[in-house]
Amino acid sequence: MGRNMFAGPGPGPGPWEAGWRGWWGEEPPYHAPVFVLTHHPRRPLQMQGGTTFIFVGGGIESALDQAREAAGGKGVAIAGGAETARQYLSAGLIDEMRLHIAPLLLGAGERLLDGVGTLRLGPLEVSGTRLVTHIRYAVLR
Repeated sequence: MGRNMFAGPGPGPGPWEAGWRGWWGEEPPYHAPVFVLTHHPRRPLQMQGGTTFIFVGGGIESALDQAREAAGGKGVAIAGGAETARQYLSAGLIDEMRLHIAPLLLGAGERLLDGVGTLRLGPLEVSGTRLVTHIRYAVLR
């Protein structure tokens, strides 16, 4: 997970606010270990429902390695905003990408694929409602 996704409203390039526990309340929806990318160390944060946030300062590869180990052979999801997705896409570490598109712009928005380089996507599935469209792509190498 990208730091901004954990940090809540607005980007937070500086140190963590003392006592901040995320924007979802005491029982986050993850129910599994969540590895948060950061440049500011913090002790792991255990929450109700089985979620533990582990703050990783060693970069995207370190976070992914830890997540794969914790998953024990199961799949690993990368969550976050455009910056997190761009880093993993640029490094060739994403096999499948899911986009959830809603007709709402929060702030100025960010361009998801800027700077990623050559990227080929193969559509796998499309679904949605009048409020959101879900698209699943294979990342082709």
